[in-house]
Parts: sequence; C-alpha cells; structure tokens
Amino acid sequence: MTIRTRLAIWYAAIFSLSLLVIGVAMYSDLVVEQRAKIARHRTAGIDDDAGEDITQIILLYGGTSAVVGLLGGWWLMRRALAPVSALTDAVEKIHEHNLGEKIARTNNGDELDRLTEVFNAMTTRLNESFNRIHEFTLHASHELKTPLTVLRGETETALRDQSLSPGERDRAVSQLEELRRLTRIVDGLTLLAKADAGQIALQLETLRLDELVRDGFADLLILAEPQGIQVEMAVCEEISLRGDRHRLRQLLLNLADNAVKYNQRAGRITMSLRRADTCAEFIITNTGVGIVPEVLPRVFDRFFRGDAAHGNIVDGCGLGLSIAQWIVSAHGGKIQIASAPTKPTIVTVQLPIT
Repeated sequence: MTIRTRLAIWYAAIFSLSLLVIGVAMYSDLVVEQRAKIARHRTAGIDDDAGEDITQIILLYGGTSAVVGLLGGWWLMRRALAPVSALTDAVEKIHEHNLGEKIARTNNGDELDRLTEVFNAMTTRLNESFNRIHEFTLHASHELKTPLTVLRGETETALRDQSLSPGERDRAVSQLEELRRLTRIVDGLTLLAKADAGQIALQLETLRLDELVRDGFADLLILAEPQGIQVEMAVCEEISLRGDRHRLRQLLLNLADNAVKYNQRAGRITMSLRRADTCAEFIITNTGVGIVPEVLPRVFDRFFRGDAAHGNIVDGCGLGLSIAQWIVSAHGGKIQIASAPTKPTIVTVQLPIT
C-alpha cells in the first residue's frame, strides 16, 4: 500500500468519524431537543426564540469540528512522517565502519519500505567495495615488500663498490633514498590496511607515559638540530596507563617528525604532558606557517599533505597523521589539531588513564 493511499484512508476515516459524531450530536440538539422544547413552550404559551438557540448550537459544533479536524490532521501527519523520521535517524548512524548493518524494514510494501530496501542494497555494495579496496591495499603492499627489500639490498651492495665514479655513487645514493621513502609508504599502507581489517591487536601493558614522552623529547632534539629549531619541555607529569608501548612510541615519533618538518628554520617546538581529569593530555606545539581553515579538517586524510607548494619542499608521504589518529583511537583517546595561518600549530592528544 502506497503512502498516498494510506494517508487518504486515514484522513477519510478521521473525517467520517468526525462527521458521524458531530451529526449525531447536532441531530440530538437541533431535532430531538428542539422539538421537545417547542412543544413545551407552546403548551405554556411562551414565544420561542429557536433561531438564537440554533446559532449557538452551530457555533458550538462548528468549533468542535474545527478542533477535531486540526487534531486529527496533526495526528495524521505525525503518524505518516514517523517512518521518515525513523529512517532518517537510522541513516545518520551509518558510517564506513558499520556498512554491514541493515536498517530495519516495515515490510508493508510502501515507498519508504522500498527506499529502505534500496538503501540497504546500496550499503551492501559500498561495504563490498571498501572490503575489496582494503584487500587490494593489503595484498599490494605485502607483495611490494619483497622487491623493495631486494632493490635496497642491491643498491646498498653497489654503494660498497670502491670502483664507482662520483656521479654513479650520487645516483646510487639518490636511488637508495627513494627506495627508503617508498618502503616507508608501503609500511604505512600495510599498517593502515591491517588496522582497517582489524588484524592488529594492541599489546597492552601498564607503562609510564612520561618516560615515553621523555624518550620522544630526546628523539625530537636530534631531529630538530639540523634546522636550528629550539625544543622545550614545558611540563612532564608522572602518569601511568595501559597501552601498547611500541604504538605509543610510534605516535610520539610521528608527531615530533611532523613538528620538525612543518616548522620554520630556527623555529620553536614545545612539548608537555599533564593529567587532565581522567585523561593524560599530551600537547606538542610548533611555530610553522600554520594551516588554513579550509585544509584543517582534512589533515588526518591519507596522503593529504596540505598545499602543493609547501608539500613539494617537505619530505613525507602523508600517512603520519593517519597512523597517529589510528593509534590514538585504538587506545580509546582522541587527537585534535588547532592551527591558523601565521599562528602556532597545536596538536592535543588525550588518552584515558583508567
């Protein structure tokens, strides 16, 4: 049954019921009671003012019919739009990680039921497409590791040959750097593909986060020295939590690397770790050129590296922040970036302590 037919039937039923109730009431007042009243008045010799009584009755039941019509129409619209609201709420909860879930159908055959069926079929196709993309990325990155390892080994062996001319040695060094960069990209893709497929289990243990932050600070000093960047540890409170030591160290290293790469020469980087309610709050700030508001929402996208002009002079593959976001989410935390042109960029990581 279509929605139009259902609305027509519901409204016809409400209208007929209203007419029936009003008709019975008006017949009782206008016919039965008025006849009895006129008969009594005639017996008593009293002039009857029936016109005034009829006017009052019409106004009374006319107003009642208007109220009934309004309430019935409101109920009808609410009843008719309830499936639309339910479908809207269900669709709002759909995202890339729950495409396999289906929206409940009413199975009454109307337009909304068919729309739900079509939407479920669409999410099924999208889920299959995403799965194929994840599988392709995982398999491709896995297959690329072996030839990359072979090429790196051969290039490193060639560099040990003392008979190479300076030009040949420079070319071999350049090739080795590109192979190392490609290896980092493949490793990052493999990590994210496995994370999307749920194939990475965190090795949780109770650890001192402040110790990891101090180790990351030491790494940051080494990374920042060639650029003349000043590094400062504002505060580092003693905080223990359960987490994966390797992944948290990877998180800190990625953020430190970004703070150096996207900084200005002789700039400044500040790190801090403090307790914020039930969370450990890690903040790293750098004095780079800043991020424009249009770009800021996309900084966690894979392979996104901001404006093209800046990206050409910064070495990277655009996966560092994506990996950082996954590590934070896997630990039940959240990561945020606040930035604006010509202002410092502030990265805030909050990890639950309990």
